[in-house]
Amino acid sequence: MPELNAVNIRPMTTEDIDQVMVVEYSAFDVPWSRKAFENELTNNHFANYFVAELEGKIIGYCGVWVIVDEAHITNLAVLSGYRGFKVGETLLRQVILYAVSQRAHSISLEVRVSNTIAQNLYRKLGFRDGGIRKNYYSNNGEDALVMWVRI
Repeated sequence: MPELNAVNIRPMTTEDIDQVMVVEYSAFDVPWSRKAFENELTNNHFANYFVAELEGKIIGYCGVWVIVDEAHITNLAVLSGYRGFKVGETLLRQVILYAVSQRAHSISLEVRVSNTIAQNLYRKLGFRDGGIRKNYYSNNGEDALVMWVRI
């Protein structure tokens, strides 16, 4: 079990992408491509990504877009084996602080309707249900629950 105070949260760089891809493939059935992360970090001026690092190893990451006064969580993932130790919560709290520092008034995200573990984390941090996006996920047509929090 990782010591929470030993986990370092810092901005993601392009040098982190190889390790982030390991997290991505451990977390998602339809992972983002390396090119997608490169584009987010180098071309998308709305995007900011943070990694959770433990003893030099990236064990999680979270991305956020801040556009004017709204923030949108693009993805949040923790390496299998490190889930359940508040790494995701720590990352999400950092992203919320970042959004506040950028003068965002609200944060939104989509989550699979079947992912109750993630929904519970989001609710713990004040997110509320905002609606359903039908057939949102391309791999199986699952609906997404849209969640919002005012900050």
